[in-house]
Amino acid sequence: MNAAPELQLIGAAIFVGVVQLLWAAGAARAQQDLKWAAGPRDEDMPLTGVAARLDRAFKNFQETFPFFVAAIFAAYLVAKTGPLTLWGAVLYVVARALYVPLYAAGISGVRTLVWLVSLVGIGMIVAAIFLA
Repeated sequence: MNAAPELQLIGAAIFVGVVQLLWAAGAARAQQDLKWAAGPRDEDMPLTGVAARLDRAFKNFQETFPFFVAAIFAAYLVAKTGPLTLWGAVLYVVARALYVPLYAAGISGVRTLVWLVSLVGIGMIVAAIFLA
């Protein structure tokens, strides 16, 4: 049985999130020594530069991903999937994949537009739930 494309795009978004996590963690380890990383981390060791931007980008992904998944599942459960949900999911995944390198490079204007595109994608999925 083939999964709906929207459900497959959840898998793609998970992949994007894991890549972001690994990239952010790798950048953080370059600034924080292994003794601190392996310890109890009772004291913060602030990140700076690219490592800090990658960390913030991953936290931003964590904020939007649950809404994306909930919207896809809701649309799927009420049998409202179609072109609007598919393109909304594609917009979300592609925008989230583009967001991180833009953030890491410090490109703020375009980064903000790409973030907005990801939210438009979620909005498209939610809109499909309410359309006849």
